[in-house]
Amino acid sequence: MVNFLINFILHIDEHLPLIIQSYGIWTYLIFFGIVFCETGLVVVPFLPGDSLLFAAGTFSAIGALNLSYVYAVFLCAAILGNQVNYHVGRLIGPRVFEIEDKWFLKKEHLTRTHAFYEKHGMIAIIVTRFMPIIRTFSPFVAGACKMSYAHYTLFNIIGGTLWVSLFIFTGYFFGNIPFIKSNFTMIIYAIVVVSLLPALIGLIKNIRK
Repeated sequence: MVNFLINFILHIDEHLPLIIQSYGIWTYLIFFGIVFCETGLVVVPFLPGDSLLFAAGTFSAIGALNLSYVYAVFLCAAILGNQVNYHVGRLIGPRVFEIEDKWFLKKEHLTRTHAFYEKHGMIAIIVTRFMPIIRTFSPFVAGACKMSYAHYTLFNIIGGTLWVSLFIFTGYFFGNIPFIKSNFTMIIYAIVVVSLLPALIGLIKNIRK
């Protein structure tokens, strides 16, 4: 499963046409499920987000997908997923920080995300949208910390809109440029690396300290 997910993320331009051809209109439901689960369930932070949005935008540009449907589906999934994640965190409460590490939930991830919120406040809701893994734990921690629901919802909508718009429209306008098409896998690598860059910088700072 891990090998399949890695292969799917890095070669999404090869897998996506097969999915579109095989499932037709149901492809949009698959898109919704992937992004909803990545943003709404803390147990699956490894699902593709950035790369899927970029690739969907690229295939929308050539008419294989409907751009309006793609945008609406991903936007709803991103916002609703975070809202559900927030409520789960709020329901479970601070007790989550007392649990021992599990294969599906690392206490270190929760603690690091909580520290990020303490340092950056509400703006962290928007910033973490662009950080894989932390993006999944962010709404959960916000709920566990009893963050204001009204404020959280507002910044969740802003962050979700910015995240979806950036990657979909970048793929739509630039994904079919000949150079990018011929180096699509390398572009996906670049997206993954750039997305992980903030986390890597934080790790380096902690090591130096």
